[in-house]
Amino acid sequence: MGEPVRLRFPRAVRPWQHVFEPLAGYLQLAEQLLAPDGAKFAKAWNFGPDASGDATAGDVAELAARLWGTGARVEHASAAENPHEAGLLRLDSTSARTELGWKPRWSLEQAVSVTVAWHRAWKRRADMTSVGVDQIRDYQAAGVS
Repeated sequence: MGEPVRLRFPRAVRPWQHVFEPLAGYLQLAEQLLAPDGAKFAKAWNFGPDASGDATAGDVAELAARLWGTGARVEHASAAENPHEAGLLRLDSTSARTELGWKPRWSLEQAVSVTVAWHRAWKRRADMTSVGVDQIRDYQAAGVS
């Protein structure tokens, strides 16, 4: 407790998103698969953020530390300590967007904020069913235009 998060590759860019994003996509896909013409949806799918959701591991860790507040710290491991790793990973979710009408609902900052709130609630031993249901409701409301 109280130890910093140590990042091995803080400049790595990853497709960050809240777990609700791909889950919502898979639920949309399941609905389509069960439809009379469902066979045309039986293929590989990606549910990821667009390029505006790209951020480095360091950026996300610093955001989480800032949102957490007092005592949260991030350190970067020296390059010599790290195994080789891809610097940039992205998902192409074009098919999900065009064929299913799926799109992310939360920005990166919203996703990290909700994740920090969940962990804070868990640490204080809150009713996690209630916390989860409230967060699902917030997520669903974000999809209403």
